[in-house]
Amino acid sequence: MNFRLSQRDKDIIGFINQFRAVDRDSLVELFFSQLKSSVNACNSVMVRLYRLGLIKRTQQYSPTVYLPVDAKIKKNSQKILHFLSILDIYKQMCTYSVPKNVIVEDKPTGRKGGIEPDLFCIFKGSPFWIEIQRNQYSEQKMQAKINLYEEFFFSDEWRSLHWQPEDRAAIFPSVILITPIRYAVSSEHIRIIQVASIHELMEKYKGSAKQAKEARVKTPSSSGRIKINLT
Repeated sequence: MNFRLSQRDKDIIGFINQFRAVDRDSLVELFFSQLKSSVNACNSVMVRLYRLGLIKRTQQYSPTVYLPVDAKIKKNSQKILHFLSILDIYKQMCTYSVPKNVIVEDKPTGRKGGIEPDLFCIFKGSPFWIEIQRNQYSEQKMQAKINLYEEFFFSDEWRSLHWQPEDRAAIFPSVILITPIRYAVSSEHIRIIQVASIHELMEKYKGSAKQAKEARVKTPSSSGRIKINLT
């Protein structure tokens, strides 16, 4: 079969492969928003790519959700909702700044039983591992998850991860828990941030930045300031 793919076609296929499940409206928002008839344009492109056998789709959801051509997810799997929640967090970030070095379902230890964050990215200059909690868990289970991050911290393996800066000291990412529930988890070694959304995160640190600016006016001391660069 002879066909020519545009760069946008390739970008869409690559994006679906990266995020595993992408709904039609997200594709409209990310790839077609500049067009007058963006929904119709997206539908036309996606039907063509589907008929060419370059993507799969499931109409169990409305709007249609698209999957990689080699996806092993059942078309009615709850796993699709998991991937869509990761995509939603990514889109929230994009409203502030497009994340870099995005890894969906990161497995930085390379072995089973290690940390498995839903998302890794460098957002506004800072690295983050993001855990999206769609269900409620016990405090013990959540602390056990944090303990795994601490184990990885002490392993020093994170210092050689491919995204680490070459021109300065290695950075251990902050851990963001996206959850409507606040868990009593703690760590003396890694930074844990609990928010319900990226929008809440940005509001939180916008307020913190304002407080830090006011503190600089009152005192030269820098102790206790939040050092995550989200501005």
